[in-house]
Amino acid sequence: MKNQYINVIGAGLAGCEAAWQIASRGIGVRLYEMKPHKKTPAHHSDTFAELVCSNSFRADMLENAVGLLKQELRVLDSLIMACADGTRVPAGGALAVDRQAFSQRITDKISSNPLIEVIHEEVTSLSHDEITVVASGPLTSESLASHIAGMIGGNSLYFFDAAAPIVRLDSINMDIAFKASRYGKGEADYINCPMNREQYEAFYEALIHAETAELKEFEDNRVFEGCMPIETMAKRGHDTMRFGPLKPVGITDPRDGREFYAVVQLRQDNTAATLYNIVGFQTHLKWGEQKRIFSMIPGLENAEFERYGVMHRNTFLNSPALLDHTYRMKKQPNLYFAGQMTGVEGYIESTSSGYIAGVNAARQLQGLPPLIFPGNTAIGALARYISSPVSGKFQPMNVNFGIMDPLKEKIRSKKDRNRRLAENALETVKLLKTEISLQ
Repeated sequence: MKNQYINVIGAGLAGCEAAWQIASRGIGVRLYEMKPHKKTPAHHSDTFAELVCSNSFRADMLENAVGLLKQELRVLDSLIMACADGTRVPAGGALAVDRQAFSQRITDKISSNPLIEVIHEEVTSLSHDEITVVASGPLTSESLASHIAGMIGGNSLYFFDAAAPIVRLDSINMDIAFKASRYGKGEADYINCPMNREQYEAFYEALIHAETAELKEFEDNRVFEGCMPIETMAKRGHDTMRFGPLKPVGITDPRDGREFYAVVQLRQDNTAATLYNIVGFQTHLKWGEQKRIFSMIPGLENAEFERYGVMHRNTFLNSPALLDHTYRMKKQPNLYFAGQMTGVEGYIESTSSGYIAGVNAARQLQGLPPLIFPGNTAIGALARYISSPVSGKFQPMNVNFGIMDPLKEKIRSKKDRNRRLAENALETVKLLKTEISLQ
């Protein structure tokens, strides 16, 4: 290979992880990022690895597959995980971060790395002659998305994603709202806004008849199930929200022990604890409608919104037809893809794909064989999912134990079974890390 550097397109979670892993192996990186000169409708800051939706990285326990994936990445010296752990905010059993501090820390790390050259310009086409990791994200610019679609023969798909609104803590009425954790587990990290049946009925009716934003630039309104707009959820049934983000089970008012018909939860969004996001309230309602309807939630009647919810297009590939287990193009061996555009769904899943693509791009330049994680690891199972043939239409997927290799022994308890799966996975990852260090 003539050039002793690798191109990485996009400084999101996957792109930053890929760039960091490549540089960690002594290889130069040209990291292309179109911000601040050009932004998508969902982007607000000029920093790298911006979290445009929730500030939560979800569960952080080994009994949960995404918790296992986090731990695997920690073992492998992930930049994203180190920065997330260093900027975490209280969130019970989940890992949530101060989104601004998190993004700034990653920006500082990337910008100060002598092997990473950051180039602030939009990439509109790809070269097949240089090893490149495309991590331009689910909001890939129209020019590059059109080029990719032409290159792969139109095998690109898309769905819609939505971000939840954020309110100021000092505008929440704590005479009504209260802090508590579900079933009293851990610290009382969430603010809870309780609803009786009458209040829920009024909120539900307002929500299903609310005016949504125009979707002129989109062909339809397909939505990833794990990030469904609250108004879409409400329209699926009267009690759908009460089995989802408004679930009242396990939450009682610590002041008098009362239980409620429905409960809206808010999660801390920054280290200073001045901002809270409304959990599960991704939306594409018009901003005026958000103010009107979300102010009907008890405790939020005078809420000040620092950011309203927004909806945006997410582009992803028909990866099983295009990519292998290393996120490498089957027909263009110098091109790798990483992040949500591969069909992995979630911050940590995107980070995982960036790790695999970055490490393997570096190994290709070094003349080393591909590094393929086996299916008993969360990282390997996710890579296998996006690269294996499927029956029916390929859809994005969060990491879960169901896509991992099953245990040979039968364990009846789900918790014990998941714990054993996690232990086996971490043992495998540690062995692979040792092998990598010897190469």
